Amino acid sequence: MTNHTLLSDPQAVIGRLWSKASPPERERILGLARDVLGFISVTGQRYRFEDFRKDLESAHRAPRALQQPREDLAHLEERLRETEGFFTKLRDKPESSKDRELIQVILDALHFVSSTAQHSALGEYLEHVKAGAPPYVVASFATKEEAEAWLEKHPHPPVSANVLIANTHHDVVYDRNTNIRRLPRNRDLEYYLAELEREEPPTAIASFGNREEAETWLQSQPNPARWAWVSIAGEFYLAAYYPHIGHRALYPLSMAKGY
Repeated sequence: MTNHTLLSDPQAVIGRLWSKASPPERERILGLARDVLGFISVTGQRYRFEDFRKDLESAHRAPRALQQPREDLAHLEERLRETEGFFTKLRDKPESSKDRELIQVILDALHFVSSTAQHSALGEYLEHVKAGAPPYVVASFATKEEAEAWLEKHPHPPVSANVLIANTHHDVVYDRNTNIRRLPRNRDLEYYLAELEREEPPTAIASFGNREEAETWLQSQPNPARWAWVSIAGEFYLAAYYPHIGHRALYPLSMAKGY
């Protein structure tokens, strides 16, 4: 397990535990473990998580120190504790010896969310995943210059996260050893649109004569869905909403052609 695969390797343990015969309660536990690892990854917190684990090791994995969440998020902390209990028992079984290191990463990830009081951000991410929303992004910028200025000035840039620049997806490439900072474009959205078209064939919830009308409509919605199909001048678009960054976007389905 390398630093680059720290958050992906434990998914193999979760995958082996998952089966069609699993009771709903176990699936809920495994799903939360999977999503916590995904949350840390897509929000670009790998370096922060690595440092957190080093601190735990230097303290000989001291007892769990918690930041109490808001009252409305207490249920999520309960789910984190339940999931931690499950994987703690699994880690300590003799037959789990070969997976012990990977299980410990899962336990540390659960501890990381609780100790850094990220219940609200995790809850938002879980809603995003449940809705089948477009690829998760941590920020949105109107121009490449704005994005580059943000990345240059950022004291601790998110690593391997996704940002929008003029509604196109870009990776945040950051290496803290060399201080390399880049924003290459990726095709995550194109792949997502192609898959969504196959799984949810477009049916427009609203139709507009031009893009300006559609933009006005989307901006006026008080609480739009995470995604919905609309029609603009006879062409399908995906209307997307990212509540965690307060951003709304229209993506033409034609972006997915060829995928």
